[in-house]
Amino acid sequence: MADIAPILHIISPLRHVSPFDVNMAVDAGYTTILPYSGVTLDEVGDLTQDMMFSRHPDAAPRTGLFIGGKDAGLALDMANKAKSVLFPPFEISIFVDPAGSFTTAAAMVAEVELKLRPSRPEGLKGVKVQVYGATGVVGGIAGVIAAQAGAEVTLVSHRDIEAVEAKARDFKQRFGVDLASATGKNEDDKRALVADVEVVLACGRAGVEILSADVLAEAKHLKVAADVNAVPPAGIAGIDAHANGKPLAHGALGIGALTIGHLKYRVQHELLQRMRVAPSAMTIGFEDAFVLARSLTA
Repeated sequence: MADIAPILHIISPLRHVSPFDVNMAVDAGYTTILPYSGVTLDEVGDLTQDMMFSRHPDAAPRTGLFIGGKDAGLALDMANKAKSVLFPPFEISIFVDPAGSFTTAAAMVAEVELKLRPSRPEGLKGVKVQVYGATGVVGGIAGVIAAQAGAEVTLVSHRDIEAVEAKARDFKQRFGVDLASATGKNEDDKRALVADVEVVLACGRAGVEILSADVLAEAKHLKVAADVNAVPPAGIAGIDAHANGKPLAHGALGIGALTIGHLKYRVQHELLQRMRVAPSAMTIGFEDAFVLARSLTA
C-alpha cells in the first residue's frame, strides 16, 4: 500500500475551511488536500460515497475525511452520516475535530490530570470541575471528557442557564454523561460557584476575563485552573499563556493556553500522521485524542 497516495478531504459547514486544519494536514505529510466549504448535513452522505467509490478498495484506508466547522454537535452528526454510508471494502478514515476543539479539549483535560497526579493518583475521579464558556465548542467537549474520566462536572453559562442545560441534555443523550448546569452572570454568582470547586476549565471568548482575582480568592479548594485563552487579558486572573503549573492562590496550579496548545498540536499532528499511513480505516474522535494526550503526558 506504500505506493498509494493518501488523500485528505476536509469538509466544513462554514464559508471557509480552516487554514489551521490545512496547515496541520500538510505538516503531517498530506500532499493532496481537498477543501469543501458550506457543506450541509444532507450533503455529507453523497460526498462520502464519492470519496469511497472513486478509488480501489486497497486505497480506502488512505482516503481521509476530516470534519471541521465550529459546532461540535453538527460535526458529530456529520461523522455519523458519513459512517452510515460506509461498508466493506470501501471504508475510509474519518477524523472529527471542529475548530480543533476536540484535540484542544483533550489536551486541556490531560494537562489538568498531569498537574493533579502528585496529589491525586486517581486523576479526576470524584473531582468537582466547573467549565466556564461551556456553550462553546471547546468547553462542552472538555466537560464531557472530564465527566467520562469520573469528575463531577458543572457547565457554567455567563448568560441564561437554558443554553448549558440544552448542552447537558444533548451530551447526556450522545454520551451518557451527567453534567450539572449553573449560571455565572456576575461576580457574586461566580464567588458562590467557586466556593467548593477543585478544577476550573476556562474556555470562554478570547480576550475576556472570566474569573477575576477577587473571585479566585473565594476558591479555597481549587487545585488546578486551566485557561485556553491566549489573548490578553487572561480568562483566569494570574494565568498567562505560558503558565505550566504556575502557583495561584490557595496553592492551586495554573495552566495557560500555550501549554495546552503545545500538547494539542502534538495530538492532532500524530493522529493525522497515523491516519495518513493506516493499513485499515480509522475513525478518530475526542476519545482517541484524549487517550493519546494522556499517553503523551504520562
